[in-house]
Amino acid sequence: MSENDDPTPTAAPGAPIKRAAPKSARRRSRELAMQGLYEWLVSGSDAATIEAHIQEMDGFGKCDRAHFDVLLHSGIEQAAALDTVLARHVDRKTTLLSPVEHAVLMVGVFELMNCLEIPYRVAINEAVELAKTFGGTDGHRYVNGVLDKCAAELRTVERRDAPARRGARPGTPRVTPADAPGSRPETRPDTHPDTPADTAPTDP
Repeated sequence: MSENDDPTPTAAPGAPIKRAAPKSARRRSRELAMQGLYEWLVSGSDAATIEAHIQEMDGFGKCDRAHFDVLLHSGIEQAAALDTVLARHVDRKTTLLSPVEHAVLMVGVFELMNCLEIPYRVAINEAVELAKTFGGTDGHRYVNGVLDKCAAELRTVERRDAPARRGARPGTPRVTPADAPGSRPETRPDTHPDTPADTAPTDP
C-alpha cells in the first residue's frame, strides 16, 4: 500500500487546479499506522519490521510520531481486545473482514477505547476518511456503521450527551440554572484542539 501526499488532480488545459488540503500530522499518523496494521494482518510480521517499512514511506517525517507509535504498537498488542469489541458489532467473523477495513476499524476502536481526549465523532470521522482513501467503494459506510455501534458501547456518556450540544457554535458558553448571577460560564468548544487541520467531525 502506498500513501499519496497532497495529490494534484488532472484538469483540462486552462482550468483552475484545486489542490488537496494539506494533511495534519495526526491524520498522517493514522494513515501510516493503518498501513502498518494492514501489513501485520496480511503478513504477520513483527512490529519492529513493520515500523522499519513504514519509516521508509513518503511523509513519515511529517506525521505525529507519538500517535503513530501508540496506534501501531499498542494496536498490535491489543489486537485481541480490539477484535473482541468489533466482534459484537460486525456481521461476520473479524478474520473474514477485508484487511483494509479491519485495519481501519482497529484504528477507530483503539482511539475510542484508549484516546478519550479525542471526541468520539472525530475518531469515527477520521476512520471513515481512512476507509474512503484506502478502502473499497462503500467500505466507509460499513466502517461508519460499525464504529457508531462501538461508540455507543465505549463512549456511552459522551455519546448520550452529544445531542444536547448539537447546533451550538464553537466557544458558545453553556449556562446552567445553578450558575450564580455574574459567574463565568464554562466554555466547551465543539472541535478537538489536537488536530486543527483534521476534517471536522460529522454526525455518524
